[in-house]
Amino acid sequence: MAVASRLAVARVVQPDGGAAGGRKGRQGFAVVGLPAAGRRGRRRGGAVAASPPTEEAAKLTEPLTKEDLVAYLASGCKPKENWRIGTEHEKFGFDVETLRPITYDQISAILNGLSERFEWDKIMEENHVIGLKQGKQNISLEPGGQFELSGAPLETLHQTCAEVNSHLYQVKAVGEELGVGFLGMGFQPKWALTDIPIMPKGRYEIMRNYMPKVGTLGLDMMFRTCTVQVNLDFSSEQDMIRKFRASLALQPIATAIFANSPFKEGKPNGFLSLRSHIWTDTDNNRSGMLPFVFDDTFGFEQYVDYALDVPMYFVYRNKTYIDCTGMSFRDFMAGKLPQVPGELPTLNDWENHLTTIFPEVRLKRYMEMRGADGGPWRRLCALPAFWVGLLYDDESLQSIIDMTSDWTKEEREMLRRKVPVTGLKTPFRDGYVRDLAEDVLQLAKNGLERRGYKEVGFLREVDEVVRTASESIRDEVAAQRGPCVRGVVILIYTDIIYNFGGRWTRWTGSSDCIPIQNPVPNS
Repeated sequence: MAVASRLAVARVVQPDGGAAGGRKGRQGFAVVGLPAAGRRGRRRGGAVAASPPTEEAAKLTEPLTKEDLVAYLASGCKPKENWRIGTEHEKFGFDVETLRPITYDQISAILNGLSERFEWDKIMEENHVIGLKQGKQNISLEPGGQFELSGAPLETLHQTCAEVNSHLYQVKAVGEELGVGFLGMGFQPKWALTDIPIMPKGRYEIMRNYMPKVGTLGLDMMFRTCTVQVNLDFSSEQDMIRKFRASLALQPIATAIFANSPFKEGKPNGFLSLRSHIWTDTDNNRSGMLPFVFDDTFGFEQYVDYALDVPMYFVYRNKTYIDCTGMSFRDFMAGKLPQVPGELPTLNDWENHLTTIFPEVRLKRYMEMRGADGGPWRRLCALPAFWVGLLYDDESLQSIIDMTSDWTKEEREMLRRKVPVTGLKTPFRDGYVRDLAEDVLQLAKNGLERRGYKEVGFLREVDEVVRTASESIRDEVAAQRGPCVRGVVILIYTDIIYNFGGRWTRWTGSSDCIPIQNPVPNS
C-alpha cells in the first residue's frame, strides 16, 4: 500500500481530547467574536470520549515504517494561502475568597457551566469531565488544573484576539457566579506544590510518577506553570527548516520579552521567567534547544530520528493508559514493548508520542513556539503577532536567518540558560538581549505591515517592554509599592487577574513587608 493511502487509512483523532481543533485541525478558519460568545444558547448536551480507543480505529494493513512517520510530518505542508494561526493559552484558576487554587470539583462546575451556557461539548474520561470541544476550539486541563484554551486555526490576528476575548468573556460569566477568578502568569505565585490539586487524567498520573526520575523540577512544570504558545504552518520541508532554525534561535528573545514569572510562594524567586528555567531541569531527553536542527542534514527525517529515541510515556489501549516510561518508540516499532508484547504502533500512537516531546520549538504537522510565559490579556494577542510578523513574511524571515546564522551552539545555549534570570539585560556579544529584541521587534512590525491586515497594533503591548527593558510584573510591583511590598501576593492577584471586576480584590492575607530583590545587575 502506498504511504499516502496508508496514512489516510490510519488517520484517527488525537487522544486526550485536547487538540482536535487548536492543535490539530489546520484547514479553514472560523471567526469567533464577542457577540456570539455572549449569546446564551440551548445546551448541546453532547459528550465525546477523551481518548478514542485505538482498537476501534482503522488499522494499518502493514506495519508502520520510518518512511510513514516522515510522511506524516510532511503531510503538514500547505500553500501560503492556507497558512493559519493557532494560539494556546493557559491560566491559573483560584478561589476569589481565599486565593487557593481551584479544586477539580470547582473546575468541573466551570466546565459544566460553559457547556450549559455556551454550547460546548464535554470531553469525558471515565465519569469525569476533563475538557470541552466546540468546532475547532478545545478547552483542556493541565495536570494542576491550569485552564487551557486551544484555539481554532485562524487567518488573521484580529480573529485570534477576538477568540481570546470570547473565551475570557465566557469563563468570566461562569466563573463570577462560582467565585472563581483566573490569573495570567507563568508560574503559580503563591502556593506550594503540595497545595495544588491533581486532575483525574490517566496520562498525568504516569507523568507524575516518572518526572522525579529524570529531573528535579518536572513536578513544578506540571503543576505550577502556565504558558502561551503559537502554532504556525509551513509550505515545504525547506520552509520548515528555515522557520525552525529562525524560531529556535529566537526563543530566548521571546522568553525575555514575555517573561512573567518572578514570584514563588509569595516572594521574589530570583528569576524573571522561572517557568523557562524549570524546563532546564525537567527532562532533558525531551526538551531544550535541539542543536541538530542547525546541522546541514536536518529535515523531517532527522526530527523523526530524534523523536523515535525520546523515551515514551504511555500507550493507550482498552481505555487505559499503559505506563511505557523509559522505552522508545523505536522499540515499539520493533514490537519490543514488554507492556504490550508483540504489538505494533499505529499513527495514533505516533501522534500521541509527539505530544510528549517538549523542546523550545516542537514539530508536528505544524510548528509550536513554546518559549513564552503565560500573561495578561494584551500579551495573549501580542505573542502570535510577534511570531506571525517574523515567520509568515519572507523578508523578515530571511533577515532573522541572516542575523542568527553565525550564532554558535554555545551562544544559543548561553541565552537559553541566562535569559530566564536576566531577561532583556542579558549580555550578548557587544550589547544586550534588549538590543536584539529591538531589532527583532522591528522586523516583526515590518512583516505585519507587509501582510496588509492592519495587525501592527497588537505589538504595542510589548513595545514598551523592549524599549525600557521593563521586567514586567516585578517592576510594576516595585513602582506601585516602592522598595517594600506589603501583601505582594495580593497585588499580584488583583492587578494581574484577567480584569474580572473590582469585587475580586477582596483579600485579608498577610501584610508582611517583603523586599523586592533585583537579581539583575545594573547596566
